[in-house]
Amino acid sequence: MNAGETQRKPWIVGVSGASGTPYAAAVLRALLAAGESVDLVVSRASRLTLLDETGISFRDAHWREDLRAWLSLGADGKPGTFDPDITGVRHWSAGDLAAGPSSGSYPAKGMLIVPASTACVAGVALGLSKDLLQRAASVTLKEGRPLVVAVRETPLSGQTLRQLVALDDAGATVLPASPAFYAGATHIQHLVDFVAGRALDAVGVPHRLYHRWEGELGGARTD
Repeated sequence: MNAGETQRKPWIVGVSGASGTPYAAAVLRALLAAGESVDLVVSRASRLTLLDETGISFRDAHWREDLRAWLSLGADGKPGTFDPDITGVRHWSAGDLAAGPSSGSYPAKGMLIVPASTACVAGVALGLSKDLLQRAASVTLKEGRPLVVAVRETPLSGQTLRQLVALDDAGATVLPASPAFYAGATHIQHLVDFVAGRALDAVGVPHRLYHRWEGELGGARTD
């Protein structure tokens, strides 16, 4: 790196196989809109979920094309809802355990797993590192960087609850993908954006994804 150059320091976004790919899309769009760099890891299981929920096949060899198509969708599945600029994204294959995010010396601000399946929760809590997503999460924890785990499952078993407590004890932020209704939601996109906004709140990235509580009942409905 030449003198005067700024070292790229991305947020790692992991997408696991739980239902909820619109949450991941909203987080990615908001990070990029905030001027942040993103390293993206899409698990093998999440590609099946993405295909089922959106009809989009996410392919390593065509990831830019597929990512752009995915991020252009609204939460209702309507194409062309957004016009994403993905120039700040770097993609790593989930099977590439030699990728940058697999090492603590790789510069990163932290990681968000959105959505996080119960299998992903278990793998990270147990330190299995069976793929790059889990390895990057383990590295994030051991380096003391922020880790947000947006778990998307219901009901939660006792085993998963214990694993979530273990992640909390390890320093992760456990963030259930639970939309709120006080922010005046009138569309599915508003509910998705609320969860994405709370994930970004947890890592201190500014955004305007939802109407914040200001201490006035019904305040969000008067805007």
